[in-house]
Amino acid sequence: MPSNLVIVESPAKAKTIEKYLGPDFRVLASYGHVQELVPKDGAVDTEDDYALQYRVIPGREKQLRAIAAALAGCDTLYLATDPDREGEAISWLLCDLLSRRKKLGDCKVRRIVFHEITREAVTRALAEPRKLSDELVDAFHSRKAIDYLVGFNLSPLLWRKIAPKLSAGRVQSPALRLVVEREAEIEAFEPREYWSVTARLARGGRDFEARLHALDGKKLGKFGLADAAAAHAARDRVLAAADGLRVAGVEKRERTRRPAAPFTTSTLQQEASRKLRFSARKTMQVAQQLYEGVDLGAGAEGLITYMRTDSVTLAASAVKELRAAVAARWGARLLPAEPPQYKTKTRNAQEAHEAIRPTAAGRAPEETAARLDADQQKLYELVWKRAMASQMIPAVLDQVTAAIDAGGAELRAGGSHVREPGFMQAYLEDAVDAKDDERYLPELKAGDAVAFAAPGGEEAEEDAPAEPAAARQHFTEPPPRYTEASLVKNLEERGIGRPSTYAAILSTLVSRDYARLEKRAFRPTAIGRAVSGFLTEHFPDYVDYEFTSRLEDSLDQVARGEAERGPVVDGFWRPFQKQVQFKAETVSRRDAQMARELGDDPQTGKPVRVRVGRYGPFVQLGVAEDEEKPRFASLREGQDFERITLDEALDLLKLPRRLGETEDGAPIEVNVGRYGPYVRYGEKKYASLDEGEDPLAVTLARARELIAAHREREANKVIQDFAGEGVQVLRGRWGPYVTDGAKNAKAPKGRDPAELTLEECRRLLEAAPVRRGRGAARKKAAPKKKRAAAKKKR
Repeated sequence: MPSNLVIVESPAKAKTIEKYLGPDFRVLASYGHVQELVPKDGAVDTEDDYALQYRVIPGREKQLRAIAAALAGCDTLYLATDPDREGEAISWLLCDLLSRRKKLGDCKVRRIVFHEITREAVTRALAEPRKLSDELVDAFHSRKAIDYLVGFNLSPLLWRKIAPKLSAGRVQSPALRLVVEREAEIEAFEPREYWSVTARLARGGRDFEARLHALDGKKLGKFGLADAAAAHAARDRVLAAADGLRVAGVEKRERTRRPAAPFTTSTLQQEASRKLRFSARKTMQVAQQLYEGVDLGAGAEGLITYMRTDSVTLAASAVKELRAAVAARWGARLLPAEPPQYKTKTRNAQEAHEAIRPTAAGRAPEETAARLDADQQKLYELVWKRAMASQMIPAVLDQVTAAIDAGGAELRAGGSHVREPGFMQAYLEDAVDAKDDERYLPELKAGDAVAFAAPGGEEAEEDAPAEPAAARQHFTEPPPRYTEASLVKNLEERGIGRPSTYAAILSTLVSRDYARLEKRAFRPTAIGRAVSGFLTEHFPDYVDYEFTSRLEDSLDQVARGEAERGPVVDGFWRPFQKQVQFKAETVSRRDAQMARELGDDPQTGKPVRVRVGRYGPFVQLGVAEDEEKPRFASLREGQDFERITLDEALDLLKLPRRLGETEDGAPIEVNVGRYGPYVRYGEKKYASLDEGEDPLAVTLARARELIAAHREREANKVIQDFAGEGVQVLRGRWGPYVTDGAKNAKAPKGRDPAELTLEECRRLLEAAPVRRGRGAARKKAAPKKKRAAAKKKR
């Protein structure tokens, strides 16, 4: 029986590592965390040094039993979870639970870390064990406590003041603010017109393009040609100089382009987004697979180092291996005399970590293609090329700028040539090919005559004008919306979040419907704007970028043992608690709701606005102070808070539409509800419109068709009705079921639902859970004493 037990997070990682160890070792997975904070108020005791109350995660008991059984007779427990704060916490929480359950016995506990899953790295880690780091664990508890206190205090306030099921997070909220503020910039942006003049010139049989740079010795800025008249006048001056075009001067200079540092988590996410169109979450999922191990024919092996890192440093042994691979593939001349040194720009980066690199530099992408799936191969190739390029010499480009005199107008033409591609032979960060950097000019020297190029030359653009010089109109553009790549970059630059959190932050913005990805860019929703606006107005410190960054710094100080957990959490909690209590008492729900004025109804003169309510955005006609109550209508699917127009809002307010009556005299109206457009008839009977059907265009005849179909479905719905007993057997969307109005129970398989007895139905209902949500039984009223006490307190 093995005398050593090694614990890692995942089965894939366990399988890879176990093959490196002898029969005296057993490797099991914890499946990530085994404990979580109790998901209820009071999980963090703010009166007892912020003690955290944990519970076993549902579904983890089976694995815990397996770990406990494997510990019997073991001499040493090796905790080999990931080499970061989260990994340290996973190990600590597992060890804490095993200790409290008295499963450790005399077993020694050792913590081992490795940044790559290779035989050499695992063997070295086993030879250099350490104790669990109290500082890293304290930092984890601090972060967990603060995040919990934010969520369990701020989220309920959002429910009461804005809408149910909202959430606020310590890092998520500043990220949302970035997205909302960028959208506000775009909406406030006013385009500014400007013009340019370009000419197609030729010398020695080669065409090239030149741009108007100055007039009468005065340099033209971006807005030097502000309108069409000025631009066309300038163009005409250039055209008039056709017989006197001369090269006034040529400037040549050398430009050195250095390789980018090897990947960190954020730069990998950014580059995978730009080049591979991967989401941040997908990038991390694929990177995890490459890190944990892929079978290349001789068993699973980790192909890249640990992928949650903010460090750009590389181990000396890795640098040596990379340089050897560069020399073998491209030649030793592409190696600098000394390895390039990269410095991490991220604040409080964990320099003990390495950058992301291949575990074996000599394992070229073409050697893995047959064994990796398409996504794994693309990401591995990206990591491999970036790491190789980082150890290569810079690229050298020759740049040429020629000034051409055109009778008082000065044109400028630029060209470049890659003299030494250097690292560009392996990898380019923002281009596909080294040739993208080449724009050739003919040989030019001062005094040379040049001419206008003949139209339609080989190098002329497809949309080139017939005339050799052209004036073109342009408009300034608003700042772009954040993509996943640019948002991660911004968060990292501001010191907000950490490598392990970026993917979760971005996915939360979308899953909470605070933002939508449109053309791979974040656009805030109405509810996202409302949440961000509320937090920015009432909790400005807690969504302030610098405040969030300073808090991250404090948590990092705890991780380094430079600060204690209690004071750091307390320094956040006390003022935050007071702010939450104050806002809960002073901010009214109406003040917290976001609204946008659309204009006035031409018929009534009343104001029309769009607002965000508990169930999403809606339009409102009139105000509460009017003698006649305001009218409301929900926005339809596809309509947007920021885009809806007055006319579209007035169309919505035409609903409900009274269409007529059924054959038996029941009123018919069409309207839109929470679940889409519908026809209502009689006493609360509803027939849904077909998908895409416009409620404003539905005719009485069409409504009667829908009603007839609905009645037929309802007539066939009842299989059995136990009159006087309140029990029915019905046909449902997912098959026959039994109901008494409060509970539903599936009809047993293999039993004809038409033959179920009343006793069988009652037994099924007794065993069924109480229905939740819509149509569920209401909660019991509070006892009289409690109601009276609550009334007195108010």
